[in-house]
Amino acid sequence: MSSTDSDVLLGPAEIRELAARLGVRPTKQRGQNFVIDANTVRRIVRIAEVRPDDVVVEVGPGLGSLTLALLEAADRVIAVEIDDALAAALPATVEARLPHRADRFALVHSDALRVTELPGPAPTALVANLPYNVAVPVLLHMLGRFPTIERTLVMVQSEVADRLAAPPGSKVYGVPSVKAAWYTHVKRAGAIGRNVFWPAPNVDSGLVSLIRRDEPPRTTATREEVFAVVDAAFAQRRKTLRAALAGWAGSAGAAEEALKAAGVSPQARGESLTVEDFAAIAEHGPAT
Repeated sequence: MSSTDSDVLLGPAEIRELAARLGVRPTKQRGQNFVIDANTVRRIVRIAEVRPDDVVVEVGPGLGSLTLALLEAADRVIAVEIDDALAAALPATVEARLPHRADRFALVHSDALRVTELPGPAPTALVANLPYNVAVPVLLHMLGRFPTIERTLVMVQSEVADRLAAPPGSKVYGVPSVKAAWYTHVKRAGAIGRNVFWPAPNVDSGLVSLIRRDEPPRTTATREEVFAVVDAAFAQRRKTLRAALAGWAGSAGAAEEALKAAGVSPQARGESLTVEDFAAIAEHGPAT
């Protein structure tokens, strides 16, 4: 990092001043908690292993704390922001603090869950402090929509980080764990204290690293078919798969047949299965 970091990155005073000037109050509705600590954004960029040739997409850039650090390290940054006031202000912040990199920045003023294309070269990385209330849907949407994203590092609520990175058999293993594992190899990548945010959230935060798999699990089933099995299996997680998948298969008997054909015990429960197991069950499911 350059010696001008302190001039470029936003600290607590600059964040509050910028917010006051814009009349912005972080809203719980949008899960907004702005990072006010320059060391934390440097750490995120470092753990994300952002490279000089990366095209990074950032969801929920807020006032631009992380955006500026990413823009210093990457080739390009595409920021997706839903908030009108924040979206309007971000280009000016980039221009004022990193004028020589402003042409490497693009803003998409949109709901990340509705984004189907991004400007410029295809993204290679996703690095974001995700809005906590939509973190998992946004993450899965971006991974599914943009297969060129090879590396992802997101900051999410600590228990969401645990769920995303949970292995089969874990108490918190569930739908997010399996769906993230369809696309990526997932691991916890650190913890983030509450005092680096404004306002300070009443929950702890965690970093999750997701590295794109070379290819998804081998199966003749589509991703949608596999995910339908996952959703059904965990909708009634206390039930055996024979019972939980009865609605999906058409009957408990049909579910049992599909499970046996896939080499899975009908008495097993969803939390014991790998993503490959779910893919195998989907292959033997009801004809669509």
